Amino acid sequence: MGLSVVHGIVKNHEGTISAQSQYGQGTTFSIFFPVVEKQVDIETEPVEELPTGNERILFVDDEESILYAGRISLERLGYQVEVRLNPVEALELFRANPDHFDLVITDMTMPKMTGDQLVREILKIRPDMSIIISTGFHEKIDEEKARQIGIRQYIEKPLNRRILAKVVREVLDDR
Repeated sequence: MGLSVVHGIVKNHEGTISAQSQYGQGTTFSIFFPVVEKQVDIETEPVEELPTGNERILFVDDEESILYAGRISLERLGYQVEVRLNPVEALELFRANPDHFDLVITDMTMPKMTGDQLVREILKIRPDMSIIISTGFHEKIDEEKARQIGIRQYIEKPLNRRILAKVVREVLDDR
């Protein structure tokens, strides 16, 4: 799991991260969460059926674990998924057959090419392409900036299967 994803999780739970580094000995990250002093009653929600589909999705992320989890989640929902760790390779794949995909899901922060750069290139090739961007860093892009670029939806990491399923179906249905 990338540090940006960990940072997002810790921040969402009102925690903090401390980093200490010593030359020749490495770095230690300490994660602190607030103490809960009373027992919390957890209400369970009824299990809802997730929306499914059979469309073709290009999923791009530079973190292998996220790529794997995203692929498995989307395939279990019925989608045909191609994945790429490298955004440059993803762009080459898209250029080779732009009509092959119904949706692109991309990370924002990646080496060699950021998600917003990838989106701009894809939209030059196919302006009607449906795109979802995901990020753990809110400072790099927000929902408003994403829409200005032409991105249909913005999802925060860590990816939640239920939210992912709903957003993917919304974007595909709005085409």
